[in-house]
Amino acid sequence: MRTFDLAPLYRSTVGFDHLARMLDATSRVDEQAFSYPPYNIEKIDEDRYRIVMAVAGFAEDDLEITTQDRTLLISGQARKDETAAQYLHHGIAGRSFERRFELADYIRPTGASLVNGLLNVDLAREVPEALKPRTIPIAAATENKEQAKTIENRSAENKPAGAKAA
Repeated sequence: MRTFDLAPLYRSTVGFDHLARMLDATSRVDEQAFSYPPYNIEKIDEDRYRIVMAVAGFAEDDLEITTQDRTLLISGQARKDETAAQYLHHGIAGRSFERRFELADYIRPTGASLVNGLLNVDLAREVPEALKPRTIPIAAATENKEQAKTIENRSAENKPAGAKAA
């Protein structure tokens, strides 16, 4: 595995140290941990996403979805089978799991549903109004404002006699 030296990045940026932690965490990942349960990440439109996770055998009470800072944690607690079944083939995994997703800035979970063994977690980008682009109106010069008032007054004077005042 390659290692990355991020020292040049630290010299010219402020506040991006979480990127280094994220890169380190992905390099130390156990691949078997990410094979269960299987999942998809869908992009619905420019600002909406969905994580679909196959959680067959889990009920709503067995699953927990939490967020902290920019981390989404989905965990499932397997139920203890009360009956001692004798399996000829045991292919359905029913073990507990914990899956973490690092979310980008302003990505927030908006809802979750469990349908036909698939857990759907909806996410949306919610950029604060203060950070959205806004248009600044350009004010006319003082001379033009007086002309505009004069024109408005003239148009009010030139109304037909039957017109109502607003």
